[in-house]
Amino acid sequence: MLRRSWVELSRKNKLQIITGHQPVPSSDLSGDKFRDECAVVGVIGNPEAANYCYLSLYAMQHRGQEGAGIVSTRGTEMRAYRDMGLVADVFDEDKLSMLAGTAAIGHARYATFGGKDWENLQPFSANFGENSFAIAHNGNLVNADKLRAELEQKGAIFSTTSDSEVILHLIAHATDQDTIPKKLEAAFQRLRGAFSLVVLGLRRLIAVRDAFGVRPLSLGKIGDGYIVASETCAFDLIGAEFVRDIEPGEMLEISADGKLTSHKPLKNKNNNPAFCVFEYIYFSRPDSTIDGLNVYKIRKNLGAELAKEHPIDADLVIPVPDSGVPAAIGYAEQSGLPMEFGLIRNHYVGRTFIEPQQSIRNFGVKIKLNANRDLLNGKRIVVVDDSIVRGTTSKKIVTMLRNAGAKEIHFRVSSPPTTGPCYYGIDTPSREELIASTHDVEEIRSYINVDTLAYLSAEGIYRAVGKPQENYCDACFTGNYRLGEPMNCVSPVKVGSIGSRKQ
Repeated sequence: MLRRSWVELSRKNKLQIITGHQPVPSSDLSGDKFRDECAVVGVIGNPEAANYCYLSLYAMQHRGQEGAGIVSTRGTEMRAYRDMGLVADVFDEDKLSMLAGTAAIGHARYATFGGKDWENLQPFSANFGENSFAIAHNGNLVNADKLRAELEQKGAIFSTTSDSEVILHLIAHATDQDTIPKKLEAAFQRLRGAFSLVVLGLRRLIAVRDAFGVRPLSLGKIGDGYIVASETCAFDLIGAEFVRDIEPGEMLEISADGKLTSHKPLKNKNNNPAFCVFEYIYFSRPDSTIDGLNVYKIRKNLGAELAKEHPIDADLVIPVPDSGVPAAIGYAEQSGLPMEFGLIRNHYVGRTFIEPQQSIRNFGVKIKLNANRDLLNGKRIVVVDDSIVRGTTSKKIVTMLRNAGAKEIHFRVSSPPTTGPCYYGIDTPSREELIASTHDVEEIRSYINVDTLAYLSAEGIYRAVGKPQENYCDACFTGNYRLGEPMNCVSPVKVGSIGSRKQ
């Protein structure tokens, strides 16, 4: 029977838990954007495993800012620490020294499924029989509710609201299998949705990607050991050598002595992957390489395609920093217009701030961005951003630019209109909150108060990527949910006037 009490694990199975519980910051300045999903990392065969996990999570902090955790092993026991907050706030030298071992996995979280409580922080650890293991999961299971109900009927007791705990119980209930890899394989056959996983045993590390490869996961070499991580930018920080991507449907087992065993227990019907194209547009760090493609180069290509599809007579191009910068460079190069930083970002803004008692209009945006008045006054400008989600922040930015004296504002978006939520590991607003699901381009243009508004087409995305559309998931643009939808998903709503809906 699966035991999920951390105290009980510590007492009965040598899993030492170092306690900690810090409050999560109360305000998020990510603005009107999709929220990143999660980062996972695993290291084996290196005495600095926990330190390398910490540094890798630090490099991938953009993928999750709510909390972080690391589980490590020396081969005889497991130790764990997890807490709310940014990676550098969660871990210090003393905590990492207590996590010393030759293998470790780590997780940085932003909530997609389940609440934002401390109990939902990963990695999750468990023991049953003589087995100890821990898992870290990036993605979302669309059949989590169904599986959870089924497991509860069989007596499973859940201590979190995370869909990742479902995987733990499925592993525990695979009683007809006698090894962790076999139990994992049996569990994976039940899962529907997106999952990139790292699983730590006492003497092995296992990396798994769902059959569609929705979320990224790569393999690297560090000294005599190995590392798997969500993004290759983690490898660069610690000096690891990129080996290859974990393939869709692959389960890669790495033993403590460095032996690699790979097979593909997971299949999809048409054998086409469905990698999240939004990783290229926004989520991944620009210096990461995913599926053999450099993210920064793809974003420049997106901007160039946007300039080809929607040119405009203007004086200069400005990006919405930081995510709009590569696309703005591409747009400027293709159009022959100069690119300038007309919006200056305050890089020292934390996740919490104290607003003055006397309200300041658009304070949340102003504390993060400021318009360069001397540059913009009297100019016709092209503003390049990667997406418009609710439209509220775009509207505030445009107001700021007009107040700085911009003569004309032409808004260009390096992705198609976002009309549907993501069910595969990205925290997105509901369908009704997505402005493009309820309003056409002209209505959005009027609402954010720009002279012209244009989005990149889906065809433009795949010209920029250089690979066919059938290799990617773009359900948030097209409504083609290839991995299925949850039972409680919201149906599309009819287009209405902007004044008739809550912004």
